[in-house]
Amino acid sequence: MLTMRQKKAVTKELKDRYQRSSKKEKTIMLNGFIQLTRYNRSYAARVLRIKEVLGYMNIGGRRVRLVRDNKRKRNKNKVYDQDVLEALKEIWKIGDYICSKRLAPYLSEIIPVLEKWGEIKLDAKVRKKLFKISAATIDRMLAVVILDSMSTSFNR
Repeated sequence: MLTMRQKKAVTKELKDRYQRSSKKEKTIMLNGFIQLTRYNRSYAARVLRIKEVLGYMNIGGRRVRLVRDNKRKRNKNKVYDQDVLEALKEIWKIGDYICSKRLAPYLSEIIPVLEKWGEIKLDAKVRKKLFKISAATIDRMLAVVILDSMSTSFNR
């Protein structure tokens, strides 16, 4: 059984080679590393992936290491843009701030009525997006609006 100091030395030695290796080589290295250190597989892979230690912090009386993991965030194109948000806010206000679970199915009924009576005017693209939007997406989009209104009311 290795001491913590020995485990850190092995990790430091293997880390650079692991990061430059192919997937097959990583699997072989990881299996050997797990047998040697007795780490959990997911923890061992994470330890070998981490490139940078940012520092240490005390949380609840325990010393915690802050690290930057190399996981990359995917760049996804936004489906619902500012035009959709503005239309959604207007419909939400007209609907007396109804919750998203009720608003989402209600949109397909209310949009044609509001357009008929001239309450809102929508693009074909925005209209199509509003018909497809889910309740969870409505929650995420309107959360920004709610937080903005709360922050302005607290600043008064």
